[in-house]
Amino acid sequence: MSEIKTFKFQKDSLGIIRDYKYGRNWPVVYIIENGKEVYIGETTHVFKRSLQHCDNEERRKLKNIHIITDEEYNKSATLDIESWLIQYMSAEGSFQLQNGNGGLQDHNYYDKEKYKAKFEILWEELREIDIVRKDLIHIRNTDLFKYSPYKCLTEDQVAVAKELINSIKSSTSKVHIVNGNPGTGKTILAVYLMKYLKEQKDTKHLDVGLVIPMTSLRSTLKRVFSNIKGLKASMVMGPNEITKKKYDLLIVDEAHRLKRRVNLSSYGSFDITNKQLGFDKNGTELDWIIKSSRQQILFYDKNQRVKPTDIDPEKISGLNSKHYNLSSQLRVNAGENFIYFIQDLFDQRPLKYYSFPDYDFKIYEDIHKMIEDIKQRDTECGLSRVVAGYAWPWKTKKVRGGYDIEIDGLELVWNSTSKDWVNSPNAINEVGCIHTVQGYDLNYVGVIIGPELSYDEANNKIIVYPKKYMDINGKRSASPDELERYIINIYKTLLTRGIKGTYIYIVDKKLAKYFKSRISEK
Repeated sequence: MSEIKTFKFQKDSLGIIRDYKYGRNWPVVYIIENGKEVYIGETTHVFKRSLQHCDNEERRKLKNIHIITDEEYNKSATLDIESWLIQYMSAEGSFQLQNGNGGLQDHNYYDKEKYKAKFEILWEELREIDIVRKDLIHIRNTDLFKYSPYKCLTEDQVAVAKELINSIKSSTSKVHIVNGNPGTGKTILAVYLMKYLKEQKDTKHLDVGLVIPMTSLRSTLKRVFSNIKGLKASMVMGPNEITKKKYDLLIVDEAHRLKRRVNLSSYGSFDITNKQLGFDKNGTELDWIIKSSRQQILFYDKNQRVKPTDIDPEKISGLNSKHYNLSSQLRVNAGENFIYFIQDLFDQRPLKYYSFPDYDFKIYEDIHKMIEDIKQRDTECGLSRVVAGYAWPWKTKKVRGGYDIEIDGLELVWNSTSKDWVNSPNAINEVGCIHTVQGYDLNYVGVIIGPELSYDEANNKIIVYPKKYMDINGKRSASPDELERYIINIYKTLLTRGIKGTYIYIVDKKLAKYFKSRISEK
């Protein structure tokens, strides 16, 4: 049974902790706070550790220490509970954390699930004594939690982070490319590195920026950075903002969405920037980034290119760069197997029969039922959205009222905003397109696969109908092969957004039959 014991955090009063039954030689977690700032830690000798904290200038501002104990605690458990408290309290927003973000790594140990349950009970006890105020479900759905620099890193994230940091310090490589499938934590690692580099003694002097090509995700991360000690919203920028000075390091998330001079809405401003930086009209946003910084880290997934505007893979592969790989699946609870299934299905590789018993995966014959279920999931756990491929014209963008999509008598409208659509008030009643959800995590995603995809049963092949793809900007200047690849990549991306579950409705009955033949839903 967990216990929370509160003491005054004053050096001349700490003798009480020494005499406390868990004050020495027992694993505990502790919270030191003054109502505004907080430090969270774990130790096997809380009396000695408290004395050390009293000698720290930052820590001396704090007034109370809450010691969390349990007769069943061990070192592995307290490390995890410390980590969970740091993650949730940083996102909860009642305090500003004094903790750094180094050393938080996910690990397994005996009875870990039991300690997760203990933590959930502990959190409610902390709410009762007004240390925290929001419940865990609410916090999990916030952007500050999803993109927190205090996230526990997987083993491969830790390995990549160490290599990158060492290389940046020694300047052994100029361009670093981190490859990873959807859900492998590319954005999490990018944010982690920003925080880590700005708080370490030997790197905090570096002028570092985080470049986000997509407007929606950029505005979300600006909001996140404005709420984290040591970070500022101005550190998050678009590719056109970084050309005004020279940076020591630019970290680029979703680097596959950097633009080239193809199919742009404004060629004039693009050409002006190229000229200012000494490039001809063939210069790209990637060229701008390399010209404007001494070192670069590019988080990249070639399978998430969804428009002709997106940078050529050949441009990336042609760089003199060092490559790193992320593989552990963080987003989809079904694990890497689900990502491989989606990729194999659309790339039409030989498939084994996949099954996801611990993941809510459904293929619907009734679009009304899928929409109803997504709305129910949103009521239960939030952040559940319907998305679709761009197979219907966006009529409501020009004329308010009416609808854009009609399927079996059901009338639906496209997203009414492109800026942070997933969190917008009416999102649950709208259908998001690729440009509103790429880079975001959802609890449940309902994906409508439009009539631009079908299945040739005679030749066992997925067919793409470019004429049924309605994104004018997406198809302009694209060759038939390119457009087919963009459309396939859009669905790969849409189908890997759901953490807890993925629901699918397929307009084309032959394609629906093919999908169902390749998977057992339960």
